[in-house]
Amino acid sequence: MDVVNQLVASGQFTVVKQPLGFIKVLQWFFAIFAFSTCGGYSGVFRLSVECSNRSESNLNIEVEFGYPFRLHQVWFDAPSCKGEETERLFLVGDNSSSAEFFVTIGVFSFLYSMAAMSVYVFLLEKYREGNKGAQADFIVTAVFTFMWLVSSSAWAKGLSDVKRATDPDDVINLIPACDREENHCKEIHEPVVSGLNTSVAFGFCNLVLWAGNLWFIFKETGWLASFSGTYMPSAEKQPAPDSFGQPGYGQEGYGQDPYTASQGGYQPDYGQQGGGYEGGGYNQGVYGQGEPTSYSNEM
Repeated sequence: MDVVNQLVASGQFTVVKQPLGFIKVLQWFFAIFAFSTCGGYSGVFRLSVECSNRSESNLNIEVEFGYPFRLHQVWFDAPSCKGEETERLFLVGDNSSSAEFFVTIGVFSFLYSMAAMSVYVFLLEKYREGNKGAQADFIVTAVFTFMWLVSSSAWAKGLSDVKRATDPDDVINLIPACDREENHCKEIHEPVVSGLNTSVAFGFCNLVLWAGNLWFIFKETGWLASFSGTYMPSAEKQPAPDSFGQPGYGQEGYGQDPYTASQGGYQPDYGQQGGGYEGGGYNQGVYGQGEPTSYSNEM
């Protein structure tokens, strides 16, 4: 209790309130419901065979079956209506492979969910260190997602075969005495398969939970950041360098006024036409061509 109280006080269990941990808890519970409703199932149905000679009849034939649904090994004794002799008959079908596969995936999902929750609570820093733990978690979760899809689909088909093989109306067709019109055969009680229907529903619920958990684990792997970091929109690409190895910014260059370059505006020329004070006046070529440049010329 002291360890649990210390973990609660330090905030270790806050991960359970986050989607990453909360979905793992749901996976843990739904995995239990899935394999328990299938693996713990046991059903029974009853039918009656009334012969023309009432003393040879059996009005309460009870047939039991259950997991792993090897129905070809389930037998019952039915009257032959030819004396007191009975005939041993077997049901049809073997659905153990799909049922055992479904239960196996449920058990391993339960164990992995419990182990992952322990890591989240006690070793969360190690889990996030270098993203290695999250990446392994993502791969395993993806595998379980695919396995839930396969196992749930296979068990849904297997359950359909189980229902058909244990339908009393179909089982009656297996009894030779019921083929004669003087004998009367009917069902008394059908098997209750609501628990098996629930197991299929829990199987597909697990598929949704494990598939949805992939996104939250993917955000912990760091792959999303690496993908977004390598992308650069075309509008943000740097300009090509000029002949001096510097980034180019158009043909005008750094020292030229873009407005005057594009509009043909005033561009003073210093030095090409006797500008400055050495030629006798300031910018002679621009401001004073043809005018006197000194007082001696006026005199």
